[in-house]
Amino acid sequence: MFLVQHLLCDQFYLAIASNWSLALGQQYSSLGSQPILCGSIPGLVPKQLRFCRNYIEIMPSVAEGVKLGIQECQHQFRGRRWNCTTIKDNLAIFGPVLDKATRESAFVHAIASAGVAFAVTRSCAEGTSTMCGCDSHHKGPPGEGWKWGGCSEDAEFGVLVSREFADARENRPDARSAMNRHNNEAGRTTILDHMHLRCKCHGLSGSCEVKTCWWAQPDFRMLGDYLKDKYDSASEMVVEKHRESRGWVETLRVKYAFFKHPTERDLVYYEGSPNFCEPNPETGSFGTRDRVCNVSSHGIEGCDLLCCGRGHNTRTEKRKEKCHCIFHWCCYVSCQECVRVYDVHTCK
Repeated sequence: MFLVQHLLCDQFYLAIASNWSLALGQQYSSLGSQPILCGSIPGLVPKQLRFCRNYIEIMPSVAEGVKLGIQECQHQFRGRRWNCTTIKDNLAIFGPVLDKATRESAFVHAIASAGVAFAVTRSCAEGTSTMCGCDSHHKGPPGEGWKWGGCSEDAEFGVLVSREFADARENRPDARSAMNRHNNEAGRTTILDHMHLRCKCHGLSGSCEVKTCWWAQPDFRMLGDYLKDKYDSASEMVVEKHRESRGWVETLRVKYAFFKHPTERDLVYYEGSPNFCEPNPETGSFGTRDRVCNVSSHGIEGCDLLCCGRGHNTRTEKRKEKCHCIFHWCCYVSCQECVRVYDVHTCK
C-alpha cells in the first residue's frame, strides 16, 4: 500500500500502516532548501527506497502530489459527516479512519495516487527535472486550423511514477492490497482519460489565424469531482479465498450479482463505513458537533442530516465586507467597508 514517507513540500507527508494514512514529519521545513535523504525516511520498503534514490529529482513532486490529494479530499468532503479531517502532530494524520476497507479509504487512495501522477506530470512539463520533459510520442498529424506547439504533458510518465512508488507495498496476496491496487489505478486512469488539447491563438489583434495546441492534463478539481462521483457509486465487494501455487490468495468479487462488475475506472470497497455522527476514537470519527451546517439544504450538508437528528444552534456573526465599489478611469476600483450580519448554524 502506498506509503509516502516523510516527503514534504511545506512538510513531510508520511503514510503509515497499510493505508494512505498520512503523517507529518518534522525533520525539514521545505524541500527547496533541504535535501531528501532517502535512507532517513522510515518505513520505505526496498523497492521504494531504490525508487527514491534513482528518482531523487522528482521526489518533491511526489510529496506535492500527496499534498494536492489531501487538499482535494478536504474540498470534496467539506460538507459531509466525514470531512477528510487531518490531525496535526499525529503519526496518522487521518487517524484510524483508513484502517478499514471503506469507501473513504477507496477515495483517499484514488485521489492521492492521481495527485502524485498529476504533480509529477506538471513538474516535468515545467522543466524542473532533467529525467523527464514534454511528451513527443502522442502528437499525430495536426488538425485543420492548428498545429502542434508548446509542451505536451507526459501523463504516462507521471502515471508510471505513481504506479511504481504507490503500489510498491501492494504486493501481498490479500484483499486489502487488491483493493488498494485497484483504487490507485482508478485514480491514475482518470488523468489519462481526461487528457485534452489546449490551444493558443496567434495573429494580429487576436485574430487566431494560427492556433498552436498541446496535450494537457485536466484541472485537478475536475478530477476530484469525477472521483467523488465514483465514491458515491463505488462497488461493494466480498472477499474470496482460493489456493494458488504461492499459497492462499484473496481476491474481490462484486457482492451483488445483479450489479455490473466494476471497471478499472470504478472505486471498490468491502467494509462498511461508520456513520461519523458521534466521536469514536476506535473508528477515527470526530463526530459532527459544532460543525457548520446549511439550514436551507435537504442534502448531506443540511442541518438535518449533518447533525444526525440532534438539531442545531444558531448564532449571529458580524463580518466586514467590501461594498459600494466604484471603478475609476483609469484604472482602479475603490470600495467602502460594510458590516453585515449573518446567521451561522452549527450542529448540537
